[in-house]
Amino acid sequence: MNPDAQAPKVVAVIPCLNEERFIGGIVTRAAKYVSKVIVVDDGSTDQTSQAASQAGADVIRHPASRGAGAATKTGLEAALNSGAAIIVTLDGDNQHDPDEIPVLLKPLTTGEADLVIGSRFLREACAPVFRKLGIDIITWLYNAGHKDRIVDAQSGFRAYSRKAAEAMNITYPGFGFSIQTLVQARKKGLKIAEVPIACIYHDAGSTLNPFIHGLSVALAVFKIRMEEEFTKTGKS
Repeated sequence: MNPDAQAPKVVAVIPCLNEERFIGGIVTRAAKYVSKVIVVDDGSTDQTSQAASQAGADVIRHPASRGAGAATKTGLEAALNSGAAIIVTLDGDNQHDPDEIPVLLKPLTTGEADLVIGSRFLREACAPVFRKLGIDIITWLYNAGHKDRIVDAQSGFRAYSRKAAEAMNITYPGFGFSIQTLVQARKKGLKIAEVPIACIYHDAGSTLNPFIHGLSVALAVFKIRMEEEFTKTGKS
């Protein structure tokens, strides 16, 4: 746990579904850099909640799966209620390295950013080609028409200042929330930064069909951008 009582309170939020294989180790490693770890079990049918609790996490369980966005919303609200000054989100499927949490925290603690994205593509791309293509399309849809661009709009490894977390209003229960939060941050004038991270793709990772998943997120991004434009022109 964070030994410096004067440092900002950092809380890690880990939304997950059926990740009993990995969640205990992720909680243990994340706890080295934060004051508290909150695991949001989004209706798992395995022992995810038990494994997370045994590793020392505070566990919030959804009785049934409500989606990654809904789980993240639950976690952010719980972290804010616990007094967090900074909130780190990371996946529970072992695709993010908790030992890189300090890399995400630095731009927040120095005042360079309000929201930090751990980008998989600032160094050599680590995603399979078919996944990167989908992420590139989604990121292009987010960037279109704006001068301040990012390279990984779909990364779930992020750090939010309290100000940024309080500005989030997640209404998309699925993975479209990742873009919704960035659009909201951009509209509110928050500073967004990216830092390079590694990631791990493995056989026991996401079971989502990448084509269907990518298409559903792309459609959500298109809808979110249209809502953004209508709001900007006063037509909503």
